[in-house]
Amino acid sequence: MIPKAGEREMRRRGTIAAVILVLLAVTGAPPRHGNAFPLSADQAVLPKGTDLNEEALDKPREEFRSEIAGTKSYMVDLGDLAFNSNVILGDPARRAGMSCGTCHVGGAGNAKLYIPGLSSRPGTFDTTGALFNPKAHNRVRDAVRIPSLRGARYLAPYGADGRIASLREFIRNVIVNEFAGPEPSPVILDAMVAYIEDIDFLPNLNFDPGGRLGVRAADDAQRRGQAVFFRPFPHNPELSCAACHDPSSAFVDHRQHNVGTGGLFKTPTLMNANFNAPYFHDGRFDTYDQVIDHFDRTFALGLSSQDHADLVVYLQTVGDGIQPYENDGVSAALKEINDFARVLRTAIPAHDNDVIALAVHTVGAELRDLVEQFPGVKDTTVTDGLDQRLAARNALKNAVLLVRRIGVLAADGHYDEADAEYLNYRKLMFRNVPFNLERAQRFSLFDREVHDAHFAALRQLLQSAQK
Repeated sequence: MIPKAGEREMRRRGTIAAVILVLLAVTGAPPRHGNAFPLSADQAVLPKGTDLNEEALDKPREEFRSEIAGTKSYMVDLGDLAFNSNVILGDPARRAGMSCGTCHVGGAGNAKLYIPGLSSRPGTFDTTGALFNPKAHNRVRDAVRIPSLRGARYLAPYGADGRIASLREFIRNVIVNEFAGPEPSPVILDAMVAYIEDIDFLPNLNFDPGGRLGVRAADDAQRRGQAVFFRPFPHNPELSCAACHDPSSAFVDHRQHNVGTGGLFKTPTLMNANFNAPYFHDGRFDTYDQVIDHFDRTFALGLSSQDHADLVVYLQTVGDGIQPYENDGVSAALKEINDFARVLRTAIPAHDNDVIALAVHTVGAELRDLVEQFPGVKDTTVTDGLDQRLAARNALKNAVLLVRRIGVLAADGHYDEADAEYLNYRKLMFRNVPFNLERAQRFSLFDREVHDAHFAALRQLLQSAQK
């Protein structure tokens, strides 16, 4: 499973017409992410009750290995662009505005995503359901937990049951089979592999390179928990927690096991697991306590209450990470868009119209979505900072026009002119746009107070329209 919504404009069209008219009359614009609210239209792409959790102001932080070393490569940027574009998926996902990043926000799992009929609970998704690809429908409700992609380069094989050895083939399977998308080009597949392999685990300073607790960092409970983790199981001394969750190998053994859940499933990593709930292949458990209780019962471990408590402390220590979330503000939004647009620096001189078109479509959609973070004149839920909000909206709309012109020029073969417009776009995005957006941020939906008041009003409108 690899579905951020790349083209929210498309998803907004799926919301009931009556609701749209009400919202337009009162606020002058539809909601930023229509499907984050329960839908009430039979013709909507996603079913009523869908929640994609896209109004969250705190987003998982993406740690890129290449950025630590210097800068992201063209292939990583291209993969990031494709991952967050709905163009690569099939028609239902495109019309719903879904991308791979819808399920994997910032490379992490989306623990609150819920699609009725496809999710057994929030944070799960049936990859063989009928909605996105009827041909793949197996007529079984078998939703799996949406995994984090952090550290994926260390975690082969792929899929909840570990059935696919290659990350490249896994990505292709998601696009073509799970979401009925067109056959991706080899370059796009290679780029998406490069992007996912570049997503690192969040740093955890509690452990040495071999996966053992640092001597100075560990307290008594952590050390006792580590001892329980390595202790052989009473009825099979060849087994232990550490035997499958090998600390020297990203806490995995790259194998499949039956742990009493009805089949063979691959060993999940425990690194950064504090942020990966729900747990187990089907997301049946919410906490480490529940996971430990399951193993204690299934394997007759005979854990004392102290053992249990210490093991929880140890797992929390293993599963930790530095700065797991970041505020979804102007800086974060612009960084992402700039990373996407950076592929044009290479694609335009290379006359690569496929990549240019992908970038123009996705960057334009992201910019238009960002416009709606700064409510306009008719939005009565925000009263202050109108001049600043309008200046921010105008700056972003100018950027949209430049991106669109780049696409038109390139499609007509005028690559030198397209390159010149790209330079104009970069100047706008590094000077005028950040200045105006930062001035308007405290009056925007990036401000928590404004955000909460805005969406509370929208919910009331939606509820009224559904009566």
